[in-house]
Amino acid sequence: MKQVYLKNVSTLTLDSEKCTGCGMCTNVCPHNVFSIQDNTAVINDKDLCMECGACEKNCAFDAVHVKSGVGCAAGIIYGTLRGTEPTCNCSGGGCC
Repeated sequence: MKQVYLKNVSTLTLDSEKCTGCGMCTNVCPHNVFSIQDNTAVINDKDLCMECGACEKNCAFDAVHVKSGVGCAAGIIYGTLRGTEPTCNCSGGGCC
């Protein structure tokens, strides 16, 4: 089943100049957001990104950036309630 999150809110970015096409982002992404084309990563569908941050943490070339938890529903609710930036601090295995 294809899981789509909030449209046009993902903070995921890819710097194709830094990407070497190693494919680590395709290995760690649980939603197949990336693919390798012509020896570089491309973002197939940004709205599939749940902003878990696995791609950024595993990119040895600093080509992928994402603010973990920003598009997460729990993160948005926590941020609204606290009056802060959306974050769910789920990088340790929480809600996302």
